Amino acid sequence: MDIDIHATFLPHTDPEASLAFYRDLLGWEVRVDVGQGTMRWITVAPVGSTTSVVLSPPAMAEGLTDTQKTAIAEMIDAGSYGYIQLATPDLDGVFDKLQASGADVVQEPTDQPWGSRDCVFRDPAGNNVRILQA
Repeated sequence: MDIDIHATFLPHTDPEASLAFYRDLLGWEVRVDVGQGTMRWITVAPVGSTTSVVLSPPAMAEGLTDTQKTAIAEMIDAGSYGYIQLATPDLDGVFDKLQASGADVVQEPTDQPWGSRDCVFRDPAGNNVRILQA
């Protein structure tokens, strides 16, 4: 089978703050931006990539109860709902840029026991963004 990843989804709680992080700070391109206010679906991706990330309003699945929506909001606030793993050839340079911008640092560049070197930030919605040294 020839199957590729087209898109993955991360929640946003503030579309403009998420755009500032992914577009302005990480340098990704905006491919699609539909909706208005907090009800926006924004597709972003590294320039030249065939895979994209859709930043979407949380808890939009049909049939969710108020209790489930509250639980999702609490998980987002705790940083335990969504995450993404990225890679870069210049981990220290990317870390320095993100830290200087005031991004929420969870973990400084660290050599992991499983062999990778990485750091972790939280995006404006609280999603964990783990960045590996490529």
